[in-house]
Amino acid sequence: MAVDLFIAMESLLKERADRIYRRLEELATITDEPGMICRTFLSAAMRRANLLVGGWMLEAGLEVSQDSVENLIGEEPQVRADPDSPIFIMGSHLDTVRNAGRFDGSLGVLLAIEAIDFLRSSGAALPFGITAVGFSDEEGTRFHSSYIGSMAFCGIWKREDLALVDEKGISLLQALEELSPGNRFTPSAAHYSPDRVRGYLEVHIEQGPVLESEGLSLAVVSAIAGQSRFKLHWSGKASHAGTTPRHLRRDALVGAAQFIREVRAAFDRFPEVMATVGQLTVEPNVSNVVPDRVVHSLDVRHQDDSMRQKACLWLDERAQTIAAEHGLKVRWENIQSMQAIPCDSALSMKLLQSVERTTGVRRLLPSGAGHDAAVLSRHYPVAMLFVRCRAGLSHHPAEYASPEDVGVALLATIDFLMRESGTIASPGA
Repeated sequence: MAVDLFIAMESLLKERADRIYRRLEELATITDEPGMICRTFLSAAMRRANLLVGGWMLEAGLEVSQDSVENLIGEEPQVRADPDSPIFIMGSHLDTVRNAGRFDGSLGVLLAIEAIDFLRSSGAALPFGITAVGFSDEEGTRFHSSYIGSMAFCGIWKREDLALVDEKGISLLQALEELSPGNRFTPSAAHYSPDRVRGYLEVHIEQGPVLESEGLSLAVVSAIAGQSRFKLHWSGKASHAGTTPRHLRRDALVGAAQFIREVRAAFDRFPEVMATVGQLTVEPNVSNVVPDRVVHSLDVRHQDDSMRQKACLWLDERAQTIAAEHGLKVRWENIQSMQAIPCDSALSMKLLQSVERTTGVRRLLPSGAGHDAAVLSRHYPVAMLFVRCRAGLSHHPAEYASPEDVGVALLATIDFLMRESGTIASPGA
């Protein structure tokens, strides 16, 4: 590649980062719920988002399609022209949590498109084609099970996945069959065979405060924490709030509340564990009736799978003890379990070299959040680039990464792709 990135740095940082920002703002206007950003799996907003982002893919010279779960896929022409040609994949997700920010997921998709467009317009001839992917479900907002998009892309399906039910009682299978009325949905195989893919890169805001506290723009992800997601079902007995004495109550909410305090205590008992209850349903949900049923979420994460499993076992023991004390029954429903994933060492080393070239600093960080990269790692080598975000906020309307940091991330990404292609020699290569 004839152009020197660092000669063109100033215009690259400004013009390209500004376009990513404009597109982030335009994408943020597409939502299922007015007044907030919310795009959920297979929703009308997701379809409009795919149409918009697909148009930007076309402008970058990509051939655009959607798969059986509406993952948005933009491929360089040679990817389709030669089914045996090598590929490098970049991307992230386009779905969101409720009341989301602009950057989570979307930044990785739009930055991938911009990097591809820059390489194309610069006349780069890489020894592999590039595919940009906007995954349709990473957050799990609708079916409370993350990574539906990337699991479908990788052909990693389980029969029980299709039985997942949303809040309206619609199963995942029903939702998918509605995309093609009259046709029975059959899970597909992986979009690309593992021997064809050189790797996957996901650029993502840090979703934590470390980079900001250290005054750094970028870091390379060393590993993605393992994650266990459950629903706990507490059963007691509904009774009159004014006539049932304490010793005769079987209050499901009291039991659940006591357990939630133990979830908090797990932080101290198991170093670096992250345990959260973020969703709670109470029945009959009447002010003058002792609750007889509570269902709540439980999310447990750790970089060490054995430590995560120990924390889950301890919490299970605490739940059973609390249920016995209050005359309750408690049932655990395992929603999802993901192993901790180390990122590929060879790709991560090249990415570190690119980060050092663009920022002057090398920094490795683990990710406590889940990412599509964790799923793709089952088939392909993966690497991740973290971008500093203000106050570590994510899954929040105030989520923010500066245009300057986005520009540096774009520069590091392009440098990495050139390094992966052999255009830039890596030390010791």
